Amino acid sequence: MRVVIVLGTMTAAILLNCNTSKYQTMTTHTSLTSSNGYALVNGLKMYYEIHGAGAPLVLIHGGGSTIETTFGRIITKLSENHKVIAVEMQAHGHTSDIDRPLSFQQDADDIAMLLKTLNINKANVFGFSNGASTTLQFAIRHPQMTNKIIVGSTFFKKSGAPDWFWDMMSKPSFEGMPQPYKDAFLKVNPDTSALYRMYERDVARMQSFPDIPEQQMKSITAPSFIIIGDNDVVRVEHAVEMHNLIPNSRLAIIPGGHGDYIGELATQQDSAIITATVSMINKFLDEPKEN
Repeated sequence: MRVVIVLGTMTAAILLNCNTSKYQTMTTHTSLTSSNGYALVNGLKMYYEIHGAGAPLVLIHGGGSTIETTFGRIITKLSENHKVIAVEMQAHGHTSDIDRPLSFQQDADDIAMLLKTLNINKANVFGFSNGASTTLQFAIRHPQMTNKIIVGSTFFKKSGAPDWFWDMMSKPSFEGMPQPYKDAFLKVNPDTSALYRMYERDVARMQSFPDIPEQQMKSITAPSFIIIGDNDVVRVEHAVEMHNLIPNSRLAIIPGGHGDYIGELATQQDSAIITATVSMINKFLDEPKEN
């Protein structure tokens, strides 16, 4: 079943070059980590955490972020019914950089190898922003390992974001990176040169963002839940286009900006919206797959 949910209008929250005084204090998850550690995947020493029990659910953070900054306000709720495997990708947070290109395809392959290392044959995957681009690549490149996917605030081609976004990406500055992101990175990795390297890596990847061919989008067979804010970086029309291309997908357009609906670090916290989003995600994940 393909369902479109459209809810209201709100003011956008822009992630880059904005007034950090508007950010609220991060409300972190309070559940104890069941386990955490590092796994060697494709030459990368990747950090991961496991919370809860149940069907595996991989969480992939956004660009410039950590597990905590993207999912800190919802990870406890998600782990109540699922075995959450939260990761930090190459050059982000606890996971150091290595000498190889940064790409969404490589990130997807790293997730696949991590799951094999953890003896998980198939998983649900929830990615936000850049993490959602990785999630799309995971579903395309590793369909046999993909149960369901949730992609939050992403586009599959450059035209999916407005011109102002690409204008901003063409002349970025490290000073314009929100301080809360810098603080969150340095909290888990005090190396300031690593922080700057992560910033450079993420900017370069977005400046050379590769479109995903429509045929590859149509090839995604996993049930898919696409989520954006109505004032997101992603154009609403593009989200509808993505929804129409992926055969077994649904779309939720939720009031707010980039990540408001999950309480991402650089957002205003609206507990009612966050609770509603988690409820929709849990319902989607718990529904039996159609044959």
